[in-house]
Amino acid sequence: MRMIESLDELAELLEQWQDDRQLYVRWTDDIDRDVRSEVSRDELTGIELPGLSVNSLHVEPWWNGRSMTAWVARRLYDYRHLPEVRGPRTRPLVVAGVETARGPDNEPLIADCTPVAEVDLCVIDAATEEVKRMGDDWGSMRRSG
Repeated sequence: MRMIESLDELAELLEQWQDDRQLYVRWTDDIDRDVRSEVSRDELTGIELPGLSVNSLHVEPWWNGRSMTAWVARRLYDYRHLPEVRGPRTRPLVVAGVETARGPDNEPLIADCTPVAEVDLCVIDAATEEVKRMGDDWGSMRRSG
């Protein structure tokens, strides 16, 4: 599987993507298991969800031509805490898929998931630096229990 080693490389992949399916980031410790099962579980209730929980890489029109590197940095930054929460084998992967529903946090749930590339953890560090460079203290999506 292709390894993404920079924010620019991820931005380029997104800009050049030619498939009907959109690209997403899936944080997982076992993408083969995920592709076979195509289900996630709601962490609060344990309910099986109808698709894999992902974070969309789709660039929204309101982004209005701003930096693609900043866009992908922002998309990775929000969930950078997941290896700490789910274990050190948890990694971000770029996957293609078809949105089937929305999860309890309004995240896309996808089917027809195909791994496209693994994102090296150094890219998460670069995303953090890019967000810091932008100025505001956004924080992540990490929630306290």
